[in-house]
Amino acid sequence: MKKIFVFLIAFGIFACKPSDKTNKGEKTGNYSGTIKYGNFSDEILLEIEGDPNNITVFFTSLGQNANRIPFQDVEVNGDSINFKLQSDFYTYNFKNKWIDNNSKLQGSLSVDTLTIQYILEKELLDIKKAPKSEEISFESDGLNLHGTIWYPDNKSIKGLVIVTSSGNTDRSASRAEAILFARMGFTTFHYDKRGTGNSEGNWEIATIEELLADDIKAIKYFSDKTGIPLNKIGIKGSSQGAAKIPYILSGLEDLEYGIAVSCPGVTLLESDLNYWINKNSEAIGNEIEDATALQRKVFEFIAGKRSRTDLERAIDNEKSKSWFASIWVPNLDEVQTDEKLIFTPIPYFETTRQPILILQGTLDEIIPANSHELISNALTKSDNSNFEIILLEGASHSMYYVGESDFPYWSKLHPDYLKTVEDWINTVSNTK
Repeated sequence: MKKIFVFLIAFGIFACKPSDKTNKGEKTGNYSGTIKYGNFSDEILLEIEGDPNNITVFFTSLGQNANRIPFQDVEVNGDSINFKLQSDFYTYNFKNKWIDNNSKLQGSLSVDTLTIQYILEKELLDIKKAPKSEEISFESDGLNLHGTIWYPDNKSIKGLVIVTSSGNTDRSASRAEAILFARMGFTTFHYDKRGTGNSEGNWEIATIEELLADDIKAIKYFSDKTGIPLNKIGIKGSSQGAAKIPYILSGLEDLEYGIAVSCPGVTLLESDLNYWINKNSEAIGNEIEDATALQRKVFEFIAGKRSRTDLERAIDNEKSKSWFASIWVPNLDEVQTDEKLIFTPIPYFETTRQPILILQGTLDEIIPANSHELISNALTKSDNSNFEIILLEGASHSMYYVGESDFPYWSKLHPDYLKTVEDWINTVSNTK
C-alpha cells in the first residue's frame, strides 16, 4: 500500500493573477505555477514574506487541500532559498533560486528518490477577488462560541453553513472551503465547536445532542445576523458532520437543503469498527472475526455499553492470541465514556423532507460500503423523493482521489468532487 501524505484537510485556495504592478526587484512575494511529473501535475503557490533577516514561506495547493502551510528550515543564501515540509513518512525538500530580477523562482522538489523541476512566476494576490470576512461570536448553552462569516462579491441571497465534525478540529480546517463557497456566491459561515479554537466548553464531555443544539443555534444566529432566511440557507457536513445533517434538517424544517459527504449509514461505533477491520483484516487473516469481536467490546466500553469488568475479562481471555497485538486498547484508567459513538443518523433520515445530496467515495475505508444504500432506504421511508446519491469512483473518505500516480507522495481532491457539489446546489437551490 502506498503511503500518501495529506498536508491539511481543508480546501486550499489561492486567487492569483499576473499583475503589472508587481515589484519584480523584491524577493518577497507570491510565486505560482504548475509542477509536473509523468501523469501527475499540481498548481502550487509559494508565499514568501518578511524581511531578508526573517523570511517565512507558506505553501498552498487547491488540489491538495493545502492552505498556507508553513515551511520548515527556511534558508536564504544570496539568490537561493531552500525549505522543507515534513510528514510522517517523507521529507519534501524544496531548493530554489531567484532569477530574472526576482520575477521568477526556479526550483526543484525532491522526495524519496524522485525530483521535480519547476519554474514559478511572481504574481500578486488579487485582493479584489478575496471575499470579505467578519469575525463573530454567539452564545449557546451558556458558552461563547466563535466563527467567521464570509461574504461574496455579489448581492445574491443564498447562505451555506458548514457543520462541525469530530475530534479537536477547529474552523481552520474548513476555512479554505468557506472561502471557496463565498467565491461561488454564497454567504458562508463556519465556526469553532465548543472546546476548539476560540470557543468555550469541552466537546469531549458534550453529548451529541448538545453539539447539535450548538449547530442549530449557529444556523439561527447566522440567519439573524445576515438577514438570509432559513429557506435560502443550506447546510453541509462531512463524516460525523454529515451524520448530523438529517437531525438538523428535521429540527429546522425551513432549511433549504443538506449535503452529507462521507456519511455513515450506521452508528459512529460501527463506522470506527469498520475502519479498524479494513486496516487489519489482511494482517490478521482468517481470525479477523474473533479479533473484531474483541475490538468491538473495546469500543462498546468507551461508548458506555459494556462494563470495565466485562472488557477486562474478555481481554484476559484473548491476550495470548497471535492477533492480540493488533487490538487497540486505550488506557482504561483514562477512558472517558463517549455516548456519541452510539449515535446513528438513520432515524433522522427517515423524517427528512428537504432536498439532500449524499456523496460517497467508492474507496472510503471508514464508513461501510453500503452506507449510501441504508441512507437511501431511510429517505424513501420519509417519502422524500428529492434526494440524490452520488458515488465518486476512486474517492476516499476525505474525497481524495485514490489512483495510480507517477508521483504518489501526496494526494489530491477527486477532480469531480467540488463541481458535483456546486452543480447539485444549482439544481435544487431556489436562490440561483
